[in-house]
Amino acid sequence: MEWLTDSPWLAWIAIALILAAIEAATVDFVFVMLAGGALAGALTAGLGGGLAAQVIIAVAVAALLLAVVRPIIRRHFVEGEVDHGIGASSLVGREARVIETVTETNGRIKLGGETWSARVPAHAESCPPGSDVQVIALHGATAIVVAAPHPVAEPT
Repeated sequence: MEWLTDSPWLAWIAIALILAAIEAATVDFVFVMLAGGALAGALTAGLGGGLAAQVIIAVAVAALLLAVVRPIIRRHFVEGEVDHGIGASSLVGREARVIETVTETNGRIKLGGETWSARVPAHAESCPPGSDVQVIALHGATAIVVAAPHPVAEPT
């Protein structure tokens, strides 16, 4: 344990590596910020700062990283992943053509070149074949649809 008193910066580096490993498992961008604080503590130790200065700087840098950098990283990496308009979620809001009467319990529509099971929400009017509908939700492989709003022609 003599190396710890002779080289406290090594202890800070070890703490930073442990925190980085935890971050790799959680990917929440918290432990990497704490690791940044530990690296600041290591730098302070390497420059000859006392234990109190090392701890104060490590805590201050970690708090600053958590308050400033983490929200920016989360906005770029996490919140942007919600919906990229691909897959089934991209079909919500699109119009489709009814090929078999759509009721509260069943029906068929042509959506995106494919035939889908469909139904209307509770207490909504059924949609006859040939009418246009708009997808308002997807429940598994069933599209929930309502009659498509048709633009009102302006008098000329």
